[in-house]
Amino acid sequence: MRIRIIGDNILREKAESVADFDDHLKTLVDDMIETMHESDGIGLAAPQVGISKRILVTDVSPVESEFGPQAFINPVILETSGDAELEEGCLSIPGIRENVTRPEEILLKYQTVDGEDHTEKYTGWMSRVLQHEIDHLDGILFIDHLGSVKQKIILSNLSV
Repeated sequence: MRIRIIGDNILREKAESVADFDDHLKTLVDDMIETMHESDGIGLAAPQVGISKRILVTDVSPVESEFGPQAFINPVILETSGDAELEEGCLSIPGIRENVTRPEEILLKYQTVDGEDHTEKYTGWMSRVLQHEIDHLDGILFIDHLGSVKQKIILSNLSV
């Protein structure tokens, strides 16, 4: 799978909900996890590989060992609390890293690849990666959380 880079229109679209929990979805999730690992990422949203569906995968085990590869289908953040500032990067914006302030803790409702409903609290890196990837599902990039001057500088350096 090819990772879409900033400037690709799909990265600015709101992704559609997943309705079919079938073998095609499972294959897609497996392919996304493989692509994320090959790209040394810890999160990947379907729009980043050209698919406008509310699917994201994570594997934050390099920084939080209790969380291995996982898929989140139709995720919705129900609650947030606290604030934390950490450096973020993005596979769709290569070479750029900036500090972003996000809620420290989230309560997330999502479905598994089998369509099972789950609601769980996340903190730390898992919370941050989920928020970053959910932003992708809504057409938001991490640089959108930066000040306008910083955004303009980044975009001008990327020639987008």
